[in-house]
Amino acid sequence: MLFTLDKDFGELAIVHLRPHAGLVRLVGLRARQQGPAMVAVLAKYESELQGGAILTVEDTRVRIRPGI
Repeated sequence: MLFTLDKDFGELAIVHLRPHAGLVRLVGLRARQQGPAMVAVLAKYESELQGGAILTVEDTRVRIRPGI
């Protein structure tokens, strides 16, 4: 599983069909928000991530692209 601020990893997974064990992209979160957001995402979306989902986490919402 990978947590990142960079959207290029999603492109690698989707366009280039690179295998992964779940991606989480943090968007617009301050540094002090990132740690708590990661913990909350792991707790709430564990099964989706294990299935290879790609999550985009923003301050007010989480978008989920299911794994293939």
